[in-house]
Amino acid sequence: MSLSLPAASPRARSLTGVVTEAIAALEARSEWFAPARSAVVFVVDGLGAHNLAERRGHARFLASAGSRRDTARTVFPSTTAAALTSLLTGTDPGEHGIVGYRTRIPGTQIASNQLHGWETDGLDPRVWQRSRPLFEIEAERGRPCFVVSRPEYTGTGFTAATLRGAEFVSASDVRERAAIAADLAARHPGALIYLYAPDLDSAGHRDGWESDRWIDALERVDTAARDLAGAIDRGTGVLVTADHGMVDVPAHRHVLLTDDDPLVDGVDLIGGEPRMLHLYTADGERDAVAARWREREHSRAWVMTRHQAIGAGLFGTVAADVRDRIGDVIVAARGRFAYYDDREADKRPQRMVGQHGSLTDEERTVPLVRLGAFA
Repeated sequence: MSLSLPAASPRARSLTGVVTEAIAALEARSEWFAPARSAVVFVVDGLGAHNLAERRGHARFLASAGSRRDTARTVFPSTTAAALTSLLTGTDPGEHGIVGYRTRIPGTQIASNQLHGWETDGLDPRVWQRSRPLFEIEAERGRPCFVVSRPEYTGTGFTAATLRGAEFVSASDVRERAAIAADLAARHPGALIYLYAPDLDSAGHRDGWESDRWIDALERVDTAARDLAGAIDRGTGVLVTADHGMVDVPAHRHVLLTDDDPLVDGVDLIGGEPRMLHLYTADGERDAVAARWREREHSRAWVMTRHQAIGAGLFGTVAADVRDRIGDVIVAARGRFAYYDDREADKRPQRMVGQHGSLTDEERTVPLVRLGAFA
């Protein structure tokens, strides 16, 4: 069976290469960016290029600093755990092994949360995440490396998996974090700085990206970016980007999977997230499960087997010990739909409005705005 999947522009820059090229710019050898004395990579979680374009009146600084061509393509699945790991290691999900929001630990019936489940599920950040973080490599080479993020991310499993080697500096307010990043860049020539803002993503999940709450968060991020651009010296380059975009999914477009639904027949475990499911099937059930999902959901989702998804290059080159982390069947939502396992006792995830994870341009195209020495 041939797959008809959205095609990326051959000129699209991959989010996976952004930090790698920023490091190269510090050594005056980047093919993407001008040379810089220090570099700040400002990641605004959840800010898709389409979201920014639609709300550019509330982000006048970022909208004026960038153009429609200043974009990058995030990874599949378009989810924070996979995308940030690719950004921060320079490798694709099939290599680093973080292939979704919740993925099965092979040989178990545990679909581990790849952002928050490290400690509870006994995952070793140095082993489960298979690629060395770029910050660790650069710190060992003697480069000053810093992470400026919210206090609650200090010392987490995901931070250790993706950002070890960097000095962690925390502040709750995004404008304060931006000021800290500018100061670090000025005081530490050659520094590589990761500045993270989760505020927009949180607002979008709760109320949707078209909500007043999301707009308020966007305005704060835009102000922080303007402050950062004004505070850096001329030798510092800044990149403003994101891990994924977002679409709003109303409750009446939730597809609820129940015990009597034929779609769960032959499925042992459901992972992923509402817009990108990993279906782990019972022995010998893969093809039957895929056929049932294609027959009923073909107009609402791309349905493919693990073999087809790997063959299409969706996860990049897939290492042998990563294959079994990927679902036997992959379900990626096409339109404004989301799939929930309604057998779960916790219904709170069904309250989410803004969502991501699938293959649409809205979810996979992110800004890549250049400021300072990179402008």
